Amino acid sequence: MMLLITYDVSTISDSGKRRLAKVARLCSNYGQRVQNSVFECDLDNAKYVEFKGKLLKLIDEKQDSLRIYNLGNNYNRRIEQFGVKISYDPEGELIF
Repeated sequence: MMLLITYDVSTISDSGKRRLAKVARLCSNYGQRVQNSVFECDLDNAKYVEFKGKLLKLIDEKQDSLRIYNLGNNYNRRIEQFGVKISYDPEGELIF
């Protein structure tokens, strides 16, 4: 399933800045950054549960915001890309 992860982490304090870095790093381990605080993640249900649990442990629910949009398996019909950023194929080949 394709998930769109968005977050807004308060960076007023040093601990918030550290949280932001940890959230971004965790998201990059599970998906592709498409904008500063937006990631697309193509995960099966078990990986989603694992990822969500880790995210919820990192954020401070009194200061931060986390939104998860489940675009499902037919996400290609739900995503339109405009502008300069080149889109990627999440099911395509990975080159390291």
